[in-house]
Amino acid sequence: MGIGENIKGGRKEKAGDVVNDDNLQAEGEAQQTKGEAQTEETKARAEAKAHEKKADALDKEQKSLED
Repeated sequence: MGIGENIKGGRKEKAGDVVNDDNLQAEGEAQQTKGEAQTEETKARAEAKAHEKKADALDKEQKSLED
């Protein structure tokens, strides 16, 4: 998801540089920024899910010790 946007944005930016098109360069930079944000979001979601699983495991352990 985010990696694809980074690649496409990089290509657009370079193409804009080659043909001296400031708008295409700016569009490429914006697309790369979007890709970076998507990548960070994906990482944050994965980290949150891992913490949730750990918390569930600790809850089960605590309940088994209380019984």
